[in-house]
Amino acid sequence: MDELLSYCGLVCSTCPMYVATREIDKDEQIKKRIEIAKACREHYGLNYELSDITDCDGCCIESGRLFSGCNDCAIRTCAKQKAVENCAYCSEYSCQTLVSFFIHDSAARTRLDKVRQRIS
Repeated sequence: MDELLSYCGLVCSTCPMYVATREIDKDEQIKKRIEIAKACREHYGLNYELSDITDCDGCCIESGRLFSGCNDCAIRTCAKQKAVENCAYCSEYSCQTLVSFFIHDSAARTRLDKVRQRIS
C-alpha cells in the first residue's frame, strides 16, 4: 500500500492529528486541535484537552513525533511488542482488542483485511 497505515488500519494522511501537525497556519492548527479534542470526547469517550492533542507523524514511525494518546494505545503497544508492520501481519488477527476498535471504524478493518489477503 502506498498510504501510511497505522497498526490498527487508520490512514495517517487522513487522520486529523496527522493533518493538524502539518498545518502551517497556527490559528488554523489550533482550531483543528480543538475539533480533535471534541471528537475524541464524543466519538471515543476520551477526555482530552487541547494540550493533549500533540503533533503526530504516525504511530508506526520510530523516530517521529507521536500523538500523546498513542502512548496508551493497547493496539500500538501489542503490535510493537510483536514487531509487526501492522495488525494484519499478526498471527492473532483479528483479536478482541481490534474487533472492539472496529466498532468505531469499520473502514480500518476493511483496510487490514485487504492487507491480510495480500500477504496470505
